[in-house]
Amino acid sequence: MKQIPYWMDTAPALPDRSGKDLPDEADVVVIGGGLTGLSTAYHVARKGARVVLVEKDKVGSGASGRNGSMCTQGITISTAQARKRYGQERARELYDAFRDAVDAVEEITRTEKIDCDFHRAGRLAVAAKPRHFEAMRSKQRDLAENFGHETQLLTRGELKSELGSDFYHGALLDPDSAALHVGKFVHGLAEAAERAGAEIHERNAATGLTRLPGGGFVVETLHGTIRAKQVMAATDAYTDRSLPWFRKRLINVGSFIIVTEPLGEERAKALIPNGRLVVDSKNIGHYIRLTPDNRLAFGGRAAFTPSNPASDVKSGDILKRDMTASFPQLAGVRIDYLWGGRVGFSWDRLPHAGEVNGLYYSMGYCGHGVQMATYMGRAVAEMMDGRPEANPLRGLGFPKVPVPFYNGTAWFLPFGGAYYQAKDKLR
Repeated sequence: MKQIPYWMDTAPALPDRSGKDLPDEADVVVIGGGLTGLSTAYHVARKGARVVLVEKDKVGSGASGRNGSMCTQGITISTAQARKRYGQERARELYDAFRDAVDAVEEITRTEKIDCDFHRAGRLAVAAKPRHFEAMRSKQRDLAENFGHETQLLTRGELKSELGSDFYHGALLDPDSAALHVGKFVHGLAEAAERAGAEIHERNAATGLTRLPGGGFVVETLHGTIRAKQVMAATDAYTDRSLPWFRKRLINVGSFIIVTEPLGEERAKALIPNGRLVVDSKNIGHYIRLTPDNRLAFGGRAAFTPSNPASDVKSGDILKRDMTASFPQLAGVRIDYLWGGRVGFSWDRLPHAGEVNGLYYSMGYCGHGVQMATYMGRAVAEMMDGRPEANPLRGLGFPKVPVPFYNGTAWFLPFGGAYYQAKDKLR
């Protein structure tokens, strides 16, 4: 069993982008080589600016290469919550942004000819309990009437044509959510950014940031300093102490995934006949999909501990137990891949992007990072070019005052996890 992300292991080999000399200055420095940073670098470079991206490891080594490889529509909070907080008009704008984000990923794959298996697979939100299915009836009406989003409600009997499991009580099908191979997408986006003129420097962490009195910044890195007119922080769940303002405003939650041995086309199609993306309705839920080579990927929060080799194994055992509860026919199947990573959450469970103290940022994707990180990279490029109205998340900035007694280490997660697990057991 490999304790590395399947998506990065089965993508083309990365070139070595380390060991290069930093230039003395640039128009824009991007900190972080995940999808946010790569997309920002790509779009800024296409505008003709000199862009330097610094990444402390390899591109895609953080959350961008460790996720479920899903590109799904739907906001990170419920439509009812969005309407209550912001009113119907703003809630609709936010919802549309999350839908537009999937289109943005598709557009880049098409424009740059990125071969990453992007296709509109559709997402099944499956009901773990009967009352969850009844709530889906109301959600379907709300999406259609107030958000212009048509979905299909599937009863438990109808779900049998979509899922080889008797574990669930129905589903809501969104036909336009997409699947892709995120490892190939990361690689393709990095190459596209370089073709546009961006410089990528791997294994060169940003260690400090100084704002200059006359404007601009000096960015300190492990291998030198660089002066920039503008800087973009694109570190999300992997934000470290070099960016303390953001670290104190993000909650980093562990997420874990197992991937089975190849099942063969016939056996794989018996599990998910139409290749849908599957997300269940529990508070501590799972995300499930087939890989392009007919394996089953099964992910979730599992153990509420930081990712490390020991906790990953513990989480893998939990996920395999849950996988066989949903798909008893997979009992005894070999697990070939297991890995963990971090997901960046904000306290209000919405992504945030903007500018603070002259520094641009986009973070806190709350599990929707594949599409939103890519989309927000494009938006930040426009914001840097003097178009703040291009930010679909405007007005949703991080709080100016951080949460008391919180320094970026989510010590409370085991307690919160236990609470939501208890809720999931209640009918």
